[in-house]
Amino acid sequence: MSRSAGSRSPDVAPALIAAIGELEPIVAEHRCEFDSNGQLPDDLFERLASLGLFRLLLPATLGGPGLSALEFMDVVEAAAALDGAIGWIVGNGGGMARAGGYLPASSALEIYDDPMAFVVSSTGAVGRAVRVPGGYRVTGRWPFGSGSPHGTWFAPVCAVEEDDHPTGDVIFVYAPRHEVLLHDNWQVSGLCATGSADFELVDVFVPESFAHPFQPEPTQPGTLYRLPTRSIFPWSVATVPLGIAAGAIDDFVTTAQSAKRHSDSVAFSERELIQSQLGQIQARTAASRAYLRHTMNTLLDRVEADADIEASRVDFRLACTFASQSALWAIDLITEMAGAKAIMRSSPLERRERDARAAAKHVAMSPAAYITGGKHRLGYDLSTSSF
Repeated sequence: MSRSAGSRSPDVAPALIAAIGELEPIVAEHRCEFDSNGQLPDDLFERLASLGLFRLLLPATLGGPGLSALEFMDVVEAAAALDGAIGWIVGNGGGMARAGGYLPASSALEIYDDPMAFVVSSTGAVGRAVRVPGGYRVTGRWPFGSGSPHGTWFAPVCAVEEDDHPTGDVIFVYAPRHEVLLHDNWQVSGLCATGSADFELVDVFVPESFAHPFQPEPTQPGTLYRLPTRSIFPWSVATVPLGIAAGAIDDFVTTAQSAKRHSDSVAFSERELIQSQLGQIQARTAASRAYLRHTMNTLLDRVEADADIEASRVDFRLACTFASQSALWAIDLITEMAGAKAIMRSSPLERRERDARAAAKHVAMSPAAYITGGKHRLGYDLSTSSF
């Protein structure tokens, strides 16, 4: 069975990464608007959409690029290295394109026939989906709807009710933008331009063909679509802090050749302490990246073999948390080496630090993963744990 989201196209990921790099002048031109507007500028968002960055995991049979999980990671990391908010939006939007692997093809095509399609999702709350003939009446409010200002469809989590009683089923529903109320409550210190506001549905009818179980049966081939929902969701964002750290390393290296501390005649790059610390940063971030890739590969192997995946899921969540903490450690050390320059709004490191800290707050990278990992190693029953 294919590991990718459809037939593989090995040249697509490198081409996408190269195209992301070419956006640097445009991003630099607009970056001053990110914090004040709380969302990406429309023209920048449209450029990202035109590159296909919001359909990364869309099945190739539906017009997607056919990326593997690791190629997806490479593209999202490159986007995050360009800018943390862009990486976050690409990870969320491109990752949610996997909906095409769960919905009926006709429903997926209705969503993705729009070249600007962006599916906003949230697992931060659970709404009500009351079963009615032909579908559900949905009500709820969900936080952290990344990309909401540009969302074309919204996919929240709901608990199903029938005859005034909960059925125990949990589903995703997909509602078009005109059925959704957005709340202007995204005022934050980091990832400001992600527009991750609350969104609300009030007694909205969602047809059965635009809903699927929380853990769906795939409608398209590919191991990727068989991954547990609680694993594929973290994969959408877990690489973002590593990408931000990679960008911070590049920023520091660019300036280290000439930058000096006040009253110091020696450039940063000539100091042995700086050289040693930069070497440590390179080693730990590379190790974190390799660990994250290894655990995803192992999880895919186990899913493909229809084998027990509990240990692989635990290891994967450990890798997500370790990656984010390693990225924060690296950025902390970089800003310490850079000194007072790193707190200036004119320094890219100031934004990198804020964005990385905001990203690491996501539940996908929670330190609680270490508790689960320890419990598993000690032989505790994890059947009631969420990971």
